[in-house]
Amino acid sequence: MTTKFRPLHDRVLVRRIAANEKTAGGIIIPDTAKEKPQEGEVIAAGSGLRSETGTVTPLEVKTGDRVLFSKWSGTEVTLDGEELLVMKESDIVGVVEAA
Repeated sequence: MTTKFRPLHDRVLVRRIAANEKTAGGIIIPDTAKEKPQEGEVIAAGSGLRSETGTVTPLEVKTGDRVLFSKWSGTEVTLDGEELLVMKESDIVGVVEAA
């Protein structure tokens, strides 16, 4: 059974993108020295930020966007055995676009 998850308001669901296992010089990085990646793919996005007057400002990120986020962003959740992050759009630093 697949769990469906719909973030509310200005929250997004992000899957971390695995970091490289080697440096540019070819040195293999051991698991103990690796940091969690700060890049991910948006899996789901909420409807937008609701103001006090009730108007909704849509999010700038959308499902499928590749994003960078700060190191301590979001809350880790496990859905269907996969570790994901739920974070506010304001925790996202930017969208990575293909050249």
